[in-house]
Amino acid sequence: MKLYYAPGTCALACWIALEWAGADYEAVRADYASEEYKRINPLAAVPALDIGGKRTMTQAAAILQYIADSHPESRLGSNEGLENAFELNETMSFLASDLHPAFWPFFMPYRYTTDESEAALKAVKESAYARIDRAMLHLENLLAAGGGYVYQGRRSIADAYAFVMVRWTENLPKSWREYPEIAKFMERMTADQAVQYVMQAQKA
Repeated sequence: MKLYYAPGTCALACWIALEWAGADYEAVRADYASEEYKRINPLAAVPALDIGGKRTMTQAAAILQYIADSHPESRLGSNEGLENAFELNETMSFLASDLHPAFWPFFMPYRYTTDESEAALKAVKESAYARIDRAMLHLENLLAAGGGYVYQGRRSIADAYAFVMVRWTENLPKSWREYPEIAKFMERMTADQAVQYVMQAQKA
């Protein structure tokens, strides 16, 4: 199993989950702008997971679910029952569809305006702050309800996914440190041995 990643991206969540699951894998740093990598993932994005099938798996949330499903002993997926499975799916969808896109105007302001002036790009970046804060407050409430975990009071793929994106707020005027529950969550995650390994290994 081969995971393609780039530093600082959501691919690191998949890497953390693979470590938690005790999976047999190789992490490969991808140049996702290269033609070679576009043959692996035509969307030119990470993560991508090659399990030797007909095509490479893509999309972080889907890959995380695959890791959980293929390593049930790790208990990274949902608790038993349809409603419990829905809750994890709902949480993962929030992370993929609300928290993640909230950062796009900040990181890629040129996508949201035809005015390339410094003032226009700055305004687009600043427009992201309110949406990011709204998503972070929702995550704050999830953590409060989950006793410090994103899903039902225990470690899951949602923790790995949230951790990587929450780190991005270090570039913003309001960082994760200003949300009490998120701050406690981040302290616990950064103390995790698997997380420490991945965060160090991505720099190599």
